[in-house]
Amino acid sequence: MGDVIRFKKANPKERLKEKAKAVTLCRHGHHKWTIDPKKQFDVKSGKLVTLYRCQRCDTTKTTLT
Repeated sequence: MGDVIRFKKANPKERLKEKAKAVTLCRHGHHKWTIDPKKQFDVKSGKLVTLYRCQRCDTTKTTLT
């Protein structure tokens, strides 16, 4: 038989606080933009584009390069 390992449960208040912090920041325009390397070429216009995706709320924005 193996040893019993007790996992530390996360405090629900702390978890909700972190979730609310991310939603509140994005709601007020403070996104955490990262470059998404999957889509780099726009087929319709035939130009290179940079696709930015927010890590917290998963919204996207594009810019021409």
